[in-house]
Amino acid sequence: MAVTLAVRPTRSRRWPALLAWALAGLTVLTLAAGFWLAELLWSIGWEPRPSNAIAVVGAIILVTVSAATVGAVLASRRPRHPVGWLLLGVGLALNLSLLVQSYVKYGLLARPGSLPGARYLAGFTDSTVPIWLSCAGFVLLLTPTGSLPSPRWRWWARLAAAAPVVVVLGSVVQPDPLAPDYRGNPLAIPALARVLVVPAVAGVAIVLVALLVGAGSLVVRFRRARGVERQQLRWLAYAAALAAGLLLVALVAAFVLAKDEVVTASLALGVALLPLATGAAILRYRLYDLDRIISRTLAYGLLTVLLGGGYAGVVLGLGQLLGQDSSLVVAGATLVVAAVFQPARRRIQLAVDRRFNRRRHDAAQTIAAFGARLRDQVDLITLTGELLAVVDQTMQPTRASLWLRPQGAAPATDGTAAAPSSQQAVKRV
Repeated sequence: MAVTLAVRPTRSRRWPALLAWALAGLTVLTLAAGFWLAELLWSIGWEPRPSNAIAVVGAIILVTVSAATVGAVLASRRPRHPVGWLLLGVGLALNLSLLVQSYVKYGLLARPGSLPGARYLAGFTDSTVPIWLSCAGFVLLLTPTGSLPSPRWRWWARLAAAAPVVVVLGSVVQPDPLAPDYRGNPLAIPALARVLVVPAVAGVAIVLVALLVGAGSLVVRFRRARGVERQQLRWLAYAAALAAGLLLVALVAAFVLAKDEVVTASLALGVALLPLATGAAILRYRLYDLDRIISRTLAYGLLTVLLGGGYAGVVLGLGQLLGQDSSLVVAGATLVVAAVFQPARRRIQLAVDRRFNRRRHDAAQTIAAFGARLRDQVDLITLTGELLAVVDQTMQPTRASLWLRPQGAAPATDGTAAAPSSQQAVKRV
């Protein structure tokens, strides 16, 4: 008799998921409120509307939604892992920082007395920034295992956790946190503020250094990691490389092209990639597809550069002959690019695999050669040896075996397999 037990999720397991998604929802609501207040400041002319306002708004949405969504998924599935909650803290604290700044500016400076409690938030205007920066530093420090790289890092973790607390406290008790635009803070404690001046400045420095230390801890982990943890860190390294490439694009757009929208979009996309890679690494989602992803990224990146340059060259060349306004120029360039796309993609992919994914390239070549020999080979013993050799070269197993059924033997009628009459094996040392 078989007994099946259905286990319902306990209340203790449901609450972390509910809390995580509630915080993600609060992040979105806070973001909407912050943009509404910013729009009020722009509409009354108290602050000039940025020329790239749409790009800035889109960038903030992309970064905060990326952090909040990945954080909610991690916290709901692995509630004991601190990185999910820290990512939620990054998104929520960043939006609260924008909301508090807009709230105080509108309620104290633009329309004094129009918003309740604005003067009590004056001390929090600039002190909320170190909070989300500190959360980001701890995300780097605790990824991917959820614990410190070693017990020797405990003193630094305690110092990095205390730094934003000191910064916030030092700002809250300041008598004139918005001077000279606004003076007077109901939460001010002048004696304590004078004592905390130096510690607060030091706390800001520690928060900024903590980001660099967190990045350095990932390098230390990678050098020591083996197996799954090393593969997790490879995902983060891949995202960091893409973010560095997007940073380079932003620098070129800023100093060469003078395109603010491109700068904002590149920086936002680079920052948003990091939470996604962190979530994939911690959840171990498709960890071992990274080589294929890197190969495709390099191939399509090179293809885009080459075809883009070829398209520009054809347009310029035909433009000299037919005139810049001729529709034949665009049509001819489009046809040329379409004709060479697939051949160029295959050749570039082959070159990338040969250079950066040699194992996959060699395995494909070995299988192709075996397929060619298989059409002409009729000797079963030779085929058996070649098949085992191909499996050994491509898959590299610890042991490979092949059992052959006797000639003329039929499977057993009772559902059991017939006993093998021959066996060949390859054992890798």
